[in-house]
Amino acid sequence: MSECSDDIYADFAERYDRFSGPIGEPDPVRQDFFRQLFDRYQVQSVLDCACGTGRDLILFHTLGCQGWGTDLSPSMLAQARKNLAGLGLRIPLTLADYRELPAHFPQPFDAVTCLSSSILHMPDDEEVVRAFASIRTVLRENGILVLSQGTSDKQWRAKPRFIPAVNLPEFSRLFAIDYHGRGARYHILDLWHSPERSDFAVWSVDYPQMLLRDDYVRLLTASGFHQITVYGSYRFDPYDKETSDWLIAIAQR
Repeated sequence: MSECSDDIYADFAERYDRFSGPIGEPDPVRQDFFRQLFDRYQVQSVLDCACGTGRDLILFHTLGCQGWGTDLSPSMLAQARKNLAGLGLRIPLTLADYRELPAHFPQPFDAVTCLSSSILHMPDDEEVVRAFASIRTVLRENGILVLSQGTSDKQWRAKPRFIPAVNLPEFSRLFAIDYHGRGARYHILDLWHSPERSDFAVWSVDYPQMLLRDDYVRLLTASGFHQITVYGSYRFDPYDKETSDWLIAIAQR
């Protein structure tokens, strides 16, 4: 998931999957979203940039797509290999920076995904455009780029200090957010509270600049993409700056 020179996910990769349910059980709403989207754009091959622990590669496999994954975090790739192997899947994984994809992939893909706020690791607009240009190069003509993040215009305007992320009988996860200018530092506090375990762990990640709807349209256009559509949920709801909780952008090469 990370696209940084240091493996900032080394202390978090094994816990990352606590965001979601059991491995191999995709969210039915997200599954239906990608099924409809890939049918619409005739997607059969998918490169998942910043693939993290491989959950979306598993999802794309269930949709009948041929998948590839890249990440700049060896720890996340190691967890992805473990997750894939546990399901008997052999999906190619490559240690690669999404700003340098043409050096790794000579073949064009029908779709490239960069999900879960992964593009927000870029330090400035110049590096974002560099990443988008790299992605565009490995897409076939009229292929699509899919971006997603949980920070919307609505949340950025409200700037909540705390956001509950997981609340289970034995485990909770809380975001504590420090805002600074155009960026933010997300602290993730994990709490175990059961008779078997009572403990906590903290991990933090920096997003140098937050990208919102207008930023994506501007930077994707500058990178040569067209037909840019932004949704506010995985139900294809149109994006609304006042009410949307998700930001999902689709752009064509």
